[in-house]
Amino acid sequence: MGPNNLFDKMKWPACALLALTLCQTAHAQAELVGSWAARNHEFLTGDGLPVDFTGIPLNDEARARALSYSQSQLGMIERQCQGWPAFYVVQGPFGLKIWSDTDPLKGNVISYTIGGWEDRPPIVIWMDGRPHPSQYSEHKRAGFTTGTWEGNTLVAYTTHMKPGFLRKTGAPSSDQATMTMRFYRHGDTLTVMVVIEDPIYLAEPWILSRSFQLSATPLTPIGPPCITASESTLGETVPHYLPEKNPFVDEMTTKYGVPRDAAIGKPETLYPEYRKKMAQLKQ
Repeated sequence: MGPNNLFDKMKWPACALLALTLCQTAHAQAELVGSWAARNHEFLTGDGLPVDFTGIPLNDEARARALSYSQSQLGMIERQCQGWPAFYVVQGPFGLKIWSDTDPLKGNVISYTIGGWEDRPPIVIWMDGRPHPSQYSEHKRAGFTTGTWEGNTLVAYTTHMKPGFLRKTGAPSSDQATMTMRFYRHGDTLTVMVVIEDPIYLAEPWILSRSFQLSATPLTPIGPPCITASESTLGETVPHYLPEKNPFVDEMTTKYGVPRDAAIGKPETLYPEYRKKMAQLKQ
């Protein structure tokens, strides 16, 4: 057998293996595309009471700002269309509409887009290896997101988000906050795990997760533009509460028996060991 014939026999298995690998990779990248209906098994909005920061590891600065927040601020015309940051993607009641843009010649995915709603911006996940911009670049509601595949898990990293709120009740986020999203698909269920880190307002990373189910009915997430209107008689005032004057700080404790430390987001309350302290408080 000549050298050329031997090479030909050896290269076919290698080509077949390469083709199979490319097909598997393309399948993994395409499986997130579609309409995903929200399955609201996790209560992540935290907007049932004015002071509910349970599960958020706030530092002292964030807690002071959160307790000064009044929801009447949303009646101010300049705040009515400000929208929510990118991590609202797992907090709002909406589903996900995901589509991809591909290179017309090579066929590889350039980006995934998660469609926006009226108060949530669309998120573009760049898959083409481009770097994140300078820290001095423009910050937007959706931030800037890049993604890579780890096996069948899409890992997306977001920076350059505008300051906003970690929760509707006023827990703040800074323009230095970052978000890591992991998309796991199991059959017709998509689980999105989010890790939010903020050196300004969080004492440690905040972890959230949300599940969605593949929908046979296409979602139409893009809503009408926001239109501002006068909703109150606030005038030129900015609603807020002075330090130690928030009238709702003990509402969760009174109604549900949740310790104040947990309601105002102290980091120690996130751990199982805090149950021992709770038992002592009930004595």
